[in-house]
Amino acid sequence: MELQQEQTPSVSIEDCLKLLKGEKDEQRLAGLFLVTKICKVDDLASLSRVYNAVGSKFLDRLLRTGMGKGTVSGPGEDNRDAYLQLSVRILAAFCHVPEIAASEEMISKTPLILETLSNQSGFSVLEECLEFLYLVSTASDAGVTTLYESGSLKIIASWMSTMPDGSQLMKISIQLVQLIISKISLDTIIINALPDLSDIVVAIARQFGLAHDAMKFEALRLLSAILSSNLTPLYDTLRQVPSNVWAKHMRDGVSAILHNRTAPAEKLQALILAESMVSIVGEGWLIGEIELPDVQDAIPSDRCLILVLEQSRVEIAVMLNELAYMKYEASKNSSLKEDIILKQRNVATAFSLVEKIIKLISNVEEDQGDLISENTLMKVIRGLNETTGVVLEYLQDAKEHGQRKGDDILASVRVIGSFLAQTPDAWAERVTELLDYMLSVEGEDEQSPFNSVCFLLPMLCQITMNVEGCKTLVSSRGLAAVVKCLVNLIDQHGGWIDNDGSIFLACDTILNVLLKKELGGLLCGESSFIHLLEAIANSTEDSRELSVIMMGGSICALIFDFTSENALLSNPNFADKSLDKLCRLFSRIFILSQQKSMNDDEMAQMDLLEIITAGYSRWGDRFPRVQKAISRLR
Repeated sequence: MELQQEQTPSVSIEDCLKLLKGEKDEQRLAGLFLVTKICKVDDLASLSRVYNAVGSKFLDRLLRTGMGKGTVSGPGEDNRDAYLQLSVRILAAFCHVPEIAASEEMISKTPLILETLSNQSGFSVLEECLEFLYLVSTASDAGVTTLYESGSLKIIASWMSTMPDGSQLMKISIQLVQLIISKISLDTIIINALPDLSDIVVAIARQFGLAHDAMKFEALRLLSAILSSNLTPLYDTLRQVPSNVWAKHMRDGVSAILHNRTAPAEKLQALILAESMVSIVGEGWLIGEIELPDVQDAIPSDRCLILVLEQSRVEIAVMLNELAYMKYEASKNSSLKEDIILKQRNVATAFSLVEKIIKLISNVEEDQGDLISENTLMKVIRGLNETTGVVLEYLQDAKEHGQRKGDDILASVRVIGSFLAQTPDAWAERVTELLDYMLSVEGEDEQSPFNSVCFLLPMLCQITMNVEGCKTLVSSRGLAAVVKCLVNLIDQHGGWIDNDGSIFLACDTILNVLLKKELGGLLCGESSFIHLLEAIANSTEDSRELSVIMMGGSICALIFDFTSENALLSNPNFADKSLDKLCRLFSRIFILSQQKSMNDDEMAQMDLLEIITAGYSRWGDRFPRVQKAISRLR
């Protein structure tokens, strides 16, 4: 804001100072009015002299009079608006002097300025009020704290919804929000001002989508700072906002950043926003109408998807290469630790987007088939396949350097599992070479491999559909890893609570292997089966879920092919009471098989029932206690 409005050569700063030091309010008002005529905001020396001459008490009285809270000798009530405009304008001017802006006198006026904003219905003093708040807040930490604690976010959110797009008012408001979140933790803001923060995100999203100047990048930085924190309450609140209000603006903004020649850091921030949006509103956000400033023709609805995928692939290739160099070639340089952590966090964002895109295309025929062209689909699959090769190279490098622990390595395994679950025949040779290694990978906080096995379950379930895949899994000691994973999942959840499908994926993988008669010689003596039998015996005892009972029974029936009752009971890791529980499990199943009619749920389990009854016919004589329990049913 420029304080000087017009040239008044006949009046000097000394004339103003004489008036400001006068005894009457009328003199001081005249002096302040002249200050607005002759002083510039960059003339800090003159502003300091004026401030010292007028004094903070008069300024406070003038402001309160303008707000209707005090009195200044003058024309009276009719000039209250003029007093308010003069006081706010002169206060904002004084705050260009950092020492004045940081003073307790100015910080204490923050609540009054915010009150002024909340009581204003027009824009008459809005810019001066916002400028005052910005200058005071940038001058000291106390200024920011007072701004936040005085309820500024609610007032800013209310005004932002009415401000003209791309205006100076909007720019200052964005800067104020940036200041607040740079000093006040988002966790604290979420507790005290969640609805206001949500409204602010929606308002800034509009500027991000519509602006074609520096404001787009200001909005980009602020949105990525807020949304990258992945705060569940904020995400939940934003999910309640109709997506057409703000989601398209976000898609437009992200697409524009990725489409144009912007800096790598800005493209990465755009990916962070894309990942946040997919987490908030779903993978379908990647597909939809977009508008780009330099494109006049109609833009395909899958353009955002392509832009996000291509940039994610670039980030993965570049960052994995840099990570490999830092970790293995320059590992002696301890100063690289923070850089490594940062790159691991950034590559995790790109990995997450790739996984979301894999999920999207896996459901393409059901959900979005009319929005993604066949050419686009093929392009996406080719790109994902190439990136999978890059990630496999990274894992090969980690294996050769003896690195099995790290969140970046674990995330790499997760991406491999996601893509190869959809295309299990891709990279078959490389997967065979690396499978035992991938199953041994641990996250930073893990004491033994677990998540890596869970991440690979969708892929393992697919490749074990054929004998060669089963041989690969068994020869890499993967079957034991899957069995251990299943036992841990059952123990962790206290039963077969399967929120993400991991338990039944593990069961299906084990079933696929056990059903391959060609592998009989490889499976004999598998010690992990004992622990699995114990887990199934204990977890199905009180279950009423038919799918759990039948799945547990079918796995036990197939494992019994490789052992006997005597062998089980002689094993110190298998309890006698567990055999009793398994006897009861099979009894419940055989009761079902004797029913003359079955409902739909029971009919859906017929394939497992056939596995169990066929298994019993093979090993029944070797398990007299099971045989006795079943014979009682006849």
